[in-house]
Amino acid sequence: MSDRFEIRFAGSGGQGVILASVVVGEAVSLYADGLFAVQTQSYGPEARGGSSKAEVVISSEPIDYPMPVQPNLQVILTSQACEKYATDTKPGGRLIIDDFYVKDIPEVDANIYHLPIVKTARDVIGRELVTNMVSLGMVARVLELEKVAEPEAIRKAILSRVPKGTEEMNGKAFDEGYKVFKNSQSLHF
Repeated sequence: MSDRFEIRFAGSGGQGVILASVVVGEAVSLYADGLFAVQTQSYGPEARGGSSKAEVVISSEPIDYPMPVQPNLQVILTSQACEKYATDTKPGGRLIIDDFYVKDIPEVDANIYHLPIVKTARDVIGRELVTNMVSLGMVARVLELEKVAEPEAIRKAILSRVPKGTEEMNGKAFDEGYKVFKNSQSLHF
């Protein structure tokens, strides 16, 4: 990992982008040796269905500035978020975009993964509510590739955060997201 790795989750209120960023921050700071993480979030009064974003900055050094400058990785779940944030991606970074809610993608200098995030949550797990867990599986694969954190760190943080009795469903959603991203890599490398 370079000195700083920035992640943004963006979508609408209710899609769990804030929880996803909290999970990543906890996973890195609690289960990955020697790394620092800071999580921030931004949403207005429309958060119950309107625009929402949450970000995590990961570093091998203490973090002086907690906001991302150019995210290395973005997970975007709605068209509105895509229009607003996609072009912020660091050149050569990764942009994971939901293929159900987002049809038009602006031109960006990034590796774009237009993947079935919501569709996987609905069709495989049976609940759109776990869209954020599916996206966390995808993020876990990227963090593994970037040598930032192992997938098991994300899994541990998920299981410590989800309500009792939902661990199996959330774990399965995470596993499915990891598989979807891993299977998509042959299209991008």
